[in-house]
Amino acid sequence: MKYLPLLTAFAATALLAGCGSSNSSSPPPPPPPSTGALSAAPAIVATLPAAQIDAATAASGLQAFSGTAKCDVEVVALDYTTLGPLQEQTNDSGVMLVPAGACAGAPAPLVAYARGTDFDKSRTLANPSDSETFLLIAMYAAQGYAVVATDYLGYAQSAYPYHPYLHADSEAQSVLDSVRAARAAAAQVGATLSGKVMLTGYSQGGHSAMAAQRNGERDDAAELNIVAGAYGAGPYNLTGMAQLPEAIIGYQFFVPFMITGYQNVYGNIYTDVNMVFQQPYASGIQNLLPCPDCSETSLITSGALPGGTPDQARDALVQPAFLADIASNPANPFVQDAGLNNLLDWTPVAPVLLCGGAGDPTVPPAVNRDVLMADWAARGVTNVQSVDVDAQVQAVYGPAPTDPTSAAYATYYGNYHSSYEPPFCAAAARAFFDQFK
Repeated sequence: MKYLPLLTAFAATALLAGCGSSNSSSPPPPPPPSTGALSAAPAIVATLPAAQIDAATAASGLQAFSGTAKCDVEVVALDYTTLGPLQEQTNDSGVMLVPAGACAGAPAPLVAYARGTDFDKSRTLANPSDSETFLLIAMYAAQGYAVVATDYLGYAQSAYPYHPYLHADSEAQSVLDSVRAARAAAAQVGATLSGKVMLTGYSQGGHSAMAAQRNGERDDAAELNIVAGAYGAGPYNLTGMAQLPEAIIGYQFFVPFMITGYQNVYGNIYTDVNMVFQQPYASGIQNLLPCPDCSETSLITSGALPGGTPDQARDALVQPAFLADIASNPANPFVQDAGLNNLLDWTPVAPVLLCGGAGDPTVPPAVNRDVLMADWAARGVTNVQSVDVDAQVQAVYGPAPTDPTSAAYATYYGNYHSSYEPPFCAAAARAFFDQFK
C-alpha cells in the first residue's frame, strides 16, 4: 500500500511522455524496499563493567556456564527497518551488545540471536535487567562476541499491528535485518565487527534463527557471511507439533498464538472465530497475544485463557470438531499453514548444531530435532550435529519425577523448557561458535 503514491507518480510521468512521443514502453518498476537501515540513532542504554557482570553471574550460578567476563559490555537500543509477512515496509527494535573495556577495538564476530516466545508486547531486549539479555551478555558479549537480538514484529518499538508468530519468512527477515542494523550502527557505538555472522536462538528463536540461516544462505550469502548456526529446542517440524495427540505444556498460550498469527497472515483458518475456539475465550482471542504488560499467570487469572493441566486447557479452549479435524485431516488449513513454515527439506551451507533435552515437554525433540536430523541424514547432509542436554538437566535438578499428579512433577516439567534447558544449550552454542570465530 505504501507504494501506491510512487506508482501513481510513475504512471503520470509515462502519460505525459506519451503526449509527445510514440514510445509506449512501460515505466520501470519501483526499487525494492530497503531493509535493515536504522530508523533512529542507536542509543547506549548502559555500560556494564566486567566486575559487575562477574558478580551477577556468580550470584546466579550462571558463571559455571559462562566463565568470568573478559570484557565490559555496552547495551545499545536499536530501531530498524524491516518487512512484514506480506512484504510491507515497517520497523522492528532490538538490542546490540558491544564488547568494550579490555575488548574495545578488537574485531568481533556478530552473533544474531532470536529470543523465545514472550506474551508481553511491551518487552524489549534493550534492557540489561532482562534475564534473556543478561544471558547473552554473560555468554557472548562479555567473552568478546558482538551480539544483536531482535524484539520481533509487533513488540516493543515495532509499529507492526500484530506478531506473525512462527511465520518463518518474517521471522527470518527480522533477524537478518537486525544484522544489517548492527552493521550500520557499529561505527556509531564504537564496535569493530569481523564480518563473520553466527545465528542462534532458543524455542521460537530456534525456529526464527534457523529460518534466517535458510533464507540468508539462499538469498544473500555473500552479503551476510554466515559461518555457523546453533539452535536450541526449536519447533522445526510445525506440522508434527500441530498434530501431537497430547497437549504440550503451555498449550493454551502457544497454540492460540500460532492459530491467530496464521489467521492474520493467511486468512484461511476460520471465517468465524467460534469455529475454532470455545466461549468464553473466543470473544477476545483474535487480538489477545501479545498483550501489554501481561504474563502467563495474568492471562489465566484474568480469565482470558484457561488454566488446568495441558489437556484440560486444550479441551476448554478449542472446539472438539476442530481438534478432530487437525488430527485426521491433512487438508486442515491450520495444518497446511504450519506445513508452510516447517524447516525440513533445506540444506545448510554453514555448519549447524541442534541442542535440546529429551525431557522437554513443550517442544519435544523427538518431533522436532530428531525428525530434522533424520531428514538431513537421509539426504547425506554431514555438516550438522546434535546434542542432548537432558543428562545435564537431571544432574542439576534431579531425576524427572514420575507421578503426574504431584507438585514436584508440575514444577519440574513446568520449568524444564523455560528455565532448566536454556543455559545448557547456550553453553553448547558458544562452545560450537568458538570453533569458527
